[in-house]
Amino acid sequence: MTSTVSVNGADRELAADATIAAIVDDIAGGSRGVAVAVDGVVLPRERWGSTVGELEPSAIDVLTAVQGG
Repeated sequence: MTSTVSVNGADRELAADATIAAIVDDIAGGSRGVAVAVDGVVLPRERWGSTVGELEPSAIDVLTAVQGG
């Protein structure tokens, strides 16, 4: 089963068993310097093993830190 979820503003079809950690890895290439918000609420790293099916999100935002000034 799949769900359409807005990921960083773009609609994506995600499997119900896809974990937040897998989505982060796909987008950011790892978890260093990354934060995740699900439906506008920051998701603690301890919960990144949660699946799309468990959370039933409408939006996931993967945010990365950037260096600059």
